Amino acid sequence: MADKVLTVCPYCGSGCQLHLLVDKGQVIGAEPAGGRTNEGTLCLKGHYGWDFLNDPQILTARLRKPLIRKNGVMEEVEWEEAIQYTAERLLAIKEKYGPDSIMGTGSARGPGNEANYVMQKFMRAVIGTNNIDHCARVCHGPSVAGLTYSLGDGAMSNSIPEIEHSDLVFVFGYNAPETHPIVARRIVAAKQRGAKIIVCDPRMTETARISDLWLPLKGGSNMALVNAFGHVLVHEELYNKRYVEAHTEGFAEYVDSIKKYTPEYAEGITGVKAADIRAAMREYAKAPTATILYGMGVCQFSQAVDVVKGLASLALLTGNLGKPNVGIGPVRGQNNVQGSCDMGALPNVYPGYQDVTDTTVRKKFEKAYGVELPRKKGYPLTEVPHLILKENKLKAYYIFGEDPVQSDPNAAELREALDKMEFIVVQDIFMNKTALHADVILPSTAWGEHDGVYSSADRGFQRIRKAVDPQGDVKPDWAIISEVATAMGYPMSYANTEEIWDEMRSLCPLFAGASYQKMEEQGGVQWPCPTEDHPGTPYLYKGNQFSTPSGKGRLFACEWRPPQEQPDATYPLVLSTVREVGHYSVRTMTGNCRALRQLADEPGFIQISPEDGADLNILDGEIVAISSRRGRIMARAQISDRVKQGATYMTYHWWVGACNELTADFLDPVSKTPELKYCAIRLERIADQAQAERDVHESYQRIRRQMNVQEAVLANKVTR
Repeated sequence: MADKVLTVCPYCGSGCQLHLLVDKGQVIGAEPAGGRTNEGTLCLKGHYGWDFLNDPQILTARLRKPLIRKNGVMEEVEWEEAIQYTAERLLAIKEKYGPDSIMGTGSARGPGNEANYVMQKFMRAVIGTNNIDHCARVCHGPSVAGLTYSLGDGAMSNSIPEIEHSDLVFVFGYNAPETHPIVARRIVAAKQRGAKIIVCDPRMTETARISDLWLPLKGGSNMALVNAFGHVLVHEELYNKRYVEAHTEGFAEYVDSIKKYTPEYAEGITGVKAADIRAAMREYAKAPTATILYGMGVCQFSQAVDVVKGLASLALLTGNLGKPNVGIGPVRGQNNVQGSCDMGALPNVYPGYQDVTDTTVRKKFEKAYGVELPRKKGYPLTEVPHLILKENKLKAYYIFGEDPVQSDPNAAELREALDKMEFIVVQDIFMNKTALHADVILPSTAWGEHDGVYSSADRGFQRIRKAVDPQGDVKPDWAIISEVATAMGYPMSYANTEEIWDEMRSLCPLFAGASYQKMEEQGGVQWPCPTEDHPGTPYLYKGNQFSTPSGKGRLFACEWRPPQEQPDATYPLVLSTVREVGHYSVRTMTGNCRALRQLADEPGFIQISPEDGADLNILDGEIVAISSRRGRIMARAQISDRVKQGATYMTYHWWVGACNELTADFLDPVSKTPELKYCAIRLERIADQAQAERDVHESYQRIRRQMNVQEAVLANKVTR
């Protein structure tokens, strides 16, 4: 009989608990456990997403030994040589160019909170810079900035289980069935309990299909629509006057900002009927409890922070905060992107969201770390290409558990920037596109091979547990980083992850009472948890006391700005990046799971409308060429009547059909999050489909060889 090891799923921010089934040292299956957020259910990835641990080499190969580039070729070396070489190169660059010439990342995926805590400590105390960031910058960075401004905390105000008890669920730019199937179940359960569902999304998503009202807005018009919502609430006097007066500030300025955004004016920008805008707000305002959920359809625009503040204002205007079954929910994408933010893998805050420019806070961390810490904020990772190519400021990059060449916009420019750097360290579990540019590759343990803590999207700390021994000569991420730190002259040594966790919470008032023991006893702990006898906090702002400087919620509205790249005669269509239910992030994990591969494989898809398909003489399933001002790729056409004419959609999981060869790197001015939801493209039919299929196959095989997939596997002579 197989052993069962209780842990937390490594895909998406839902934080589902599951049992890994282990037999003879191998994971052979997964079963749902009774976690707070999933209550005995799992999605496809939860059920079948463990297979990458067995290294089937479908897409790429597990890293099993440290590698150093020698004479242009990556060669296997022992750990001692890899650590010493990394330390010496980083020290030399620090000495020559200064600490701010070095950039590092956290990892929002498998490593866990402890590894992220150690990484931020390494960058700040050993390197001497606040240049630490991670992939929240390309997804929910606007949530952190926007919600912190409006309410005081950059996280979900309420808990995932509360969604199904809300009387109205307002979904804006968020496709839960594809990104968080367990959250989608909560939306369906709310509907079954009688809740109204309102969806704002350009596509007819699965949630839109079950909604009471679908507002199919034009891409890039979010701020105009949110302003119009505020206009209806104020001018029809649907807002909660007593609540606004007692618990908010900035009402007069807010009213002035939304003055011109009548529903009729907004209809001209958004394409949403004025009557539907009014109907949506009348339902939202009269619901006894209402919850706003949003995702990348809000955050990946160049006006994202403004829209987050605008959505928070709707909740403030109607008093839908500070009690159960209400609130605003930025549902985090990657499994531990909330945790990486919690642990201070950001250029402006220490762990626990403590400002790096606050002298009192800095002195506290300096005393704990025993060194003087940098005083100014660090660089966001989305500015890395510019800082290298235009300003010549960065010389070394320590990339830990991320693959920016696959996940970040304008891939060609990023590759050019990486090739200009003097030294690149990649620390990961698989070969990936970014590792092709590395000078050193440090192989680490994966989820299922180490202990730690993840943070779910609703601020829930939960334990993850080691189920199997790793294959190959690999180490936990926190141990690798500690060894590099020690080799650089800053001794860093921990016996286990609990020791790291206890150091972290001793410095973070928000997390001080969230001990391993409490997580074991309760199954998890939601922050804030300030003391040992505090159980944690299911919903924020009880008593309508916000975490802003004044203790009041801040209302906000501003002028709408259109997306920065518009379609024209050469590039007449708009591309938006979206997600796919069977795959996750850069796909090195789910792409190496045999069951999930059956759902879809290279070169990936581009969704187009039937009208555009007919105009371009493209049939469903054909290989097509897609180009933008930045690159050209091939993908398979997926003609769908859920898509509006002029709009197209691609997922960023695919390596042959890599949509980030096309996307633009325009940034939100506050959060520096790229506008991945909007760029101009051209779509072309390929006449010789047989040759196109051969080209796709050859491209896929070439990439797999670059990723060290064994020749016998490529030739289908090995069954794994």
